[in-house]
Amino acid sequence: MIKDKLRYRILLIEDNPGDVMIIEDFIGEMIELPGIKYADSFAKANALLTAETAPFDVVLLDLKLTDMSGQQLITAMLKACTLSPIIILTGYADIEFSTRAITQGIYDYLLKDELTAIMLYKSIVYAIERKKNISELERTEKKYSDLFNLSPQPMWVYDPGTYRFIQVNRAATEQYGYTEAEFMQMSILDIRPPEEAVFVRQLVESHNQTKSRAYHGKSLHRKKDGSHIEVDIYSNPILINDKTFRSVIAIDVTEKNLRENAITRAIIKTQEEERYEIGGELHDNVCQLLAASQMGLGMLKKSLPVSRMEFYEGCRNNISKALEEIRNLSHRLAPAFFDEANLDDAFRKLFDSFLFEPGVVLRYHNSRADGAELAMDIQFNLYRIVQEQLKNILKYAAASLIEINLGQSGNHISISISDNGKGFNLANVKKGIGFANIRRRAELFGGNMVIVSAPGKGCRVEVVLQHAG
Repeated sequence: MIKDKLRYRILLIEDNPGDVMIIEDFIGEMIELPGIKYADSFAKANALLTAETAPFDVVLLDLKLTDMSGQQLITAMLKACTLSPIIILTGYADIEFSTRAITQGIYDYLLKDELTAIMLYKSIVYAIERKKNISELERTEKKYSDLFNLSPQPMWVYDPGTYRFIQVNRAATEQYGYTEAEFMQMSILDIRPPEEAVFVRQLVESHNQTKSRAYHGKSLHRKKDGSHIEVDIYSNPILINDKTFRSVIAIDVTEKNLRENAITRAIIKTQEEERYEIGGELHDNVCQLLAASQMGLGMLKKSLPVSRMEFYEGCRNNISKALEEIRNLSHRLAPAFFDEANLDDAFRKLFDSFLFEPGVVLRYHNSRADGAELAMDIQFNLYRIVQEQLKNILKYAAASLIEINLGQSGNHISISISDNGKGFNLANVKKGIGFANIRRRAELFGGNMVIVSAPGKGCRVEVVLQHAG
């Protein structure tokens, strides 16, 4: 038989010299170089465990020593020997007692009367490997625990079946104002605005059905004091005790969004000023030049022979069309609305300024129930969003039907713009500047944009903005 050539450090705790010899022989049959140290009492064993600079690979323990025995001995050894696996070698055959010892942390329970060399060797090797695996698992769990509890970002684990919090870290309690005990009585719905409950349930259910892994999204969270923060959410499934939960990191981006919104507002303000300047130049200068040309052309009419009248009428009509086109363009660039008109009137003027092909039907419906006046910046951004998408439809869609619906739910204003045109592949959406402009305007008011389209299926753009009410 080939012996195991690895070197093992073994502590044998046994007060019967005869049993010591038998156990030594069994070990020697299977291991070529066993390093065995002996103790015939708990006191001596405890002294050895304390004095050794490195832990033993395994401890073999008799349950009946001169100074301690039975359950008292097991309890004392488990306390004194935390780094090495303990195997009990005893003549005490009690199934209930042995089972209880295993559950307390003993690695194996062997009866001396049934012991063989191969049985003892296997038990030693298995115990050492199990201890390595458990130690590695404990290190991994500690690393996770440190990452979780010491993270500067709020983190929690929740049950996707009940939505209830399972674990929260210190940063979460500091950020949201709830104690850990309070969190344990709450669900993730309790930190979201009530109107988002349906959306949260649908999102979690979607993760459950698709076994979705990583998720990243934006959310509005409510703290204990009632204030709201904007957060970036990063979520992943995590397995704890053979059950799948979801871990979440919530990064407060309220200040970041405020800074970005300030930059966006500055960009939009600059764009609008430039548009107004261009629109004004077109209306005041270019239109005046064309009008003067039209008047000059009229003065030439009497001097033209009949054979040239056809060319005259063509030039006059082209100038008239150019004037109309430039006026429409200047009004779209620099709309003089809201001074004496409401949003519906501004939309209708906008619709009239677009030169759609004959047969194109445009339907507009305002389903806002309260009819309360919206803030001027909200109205203006809704106008620009509709204008941007109508330009997209006119340029790309080849649609015969366009439907625009304005609605409101609580403090959320929604605008839906759909067409029955050619549609497109959603994978190419991010490349469009027009959609980027719409998305930026939506995010400026804490909103979002959703695009639904496919080749040959038309397109629907839905934008939701938040307003103060």
